Amino acid sequence: MASIGFIGLGRMGHGMAGRYLDAGFDVAVWNRSKAKADALLARGARWANSPADAAFGADAIVTMVADD
Repeated sequence: MASIGFIGLGRMGHGMAGRYLDAGFDVAVWNRSKAKADALLARGARWANSPADAAFGADAIVTMVADD
């Protein structure tokens, strides 16, 4: 299955990343605060230590951030 790098786990990003996990994708997640990723990590997501780490080797990258 394809791999997704997901950056930004706010209200919308958390739900979207969860949908990718539900669909069977390999998901690497990064957020400024790791605690927001805990539920996704428990469901099988991989924690990325940086946005670059989340993007490394990903087939697609999703950013869901508040501003640029």
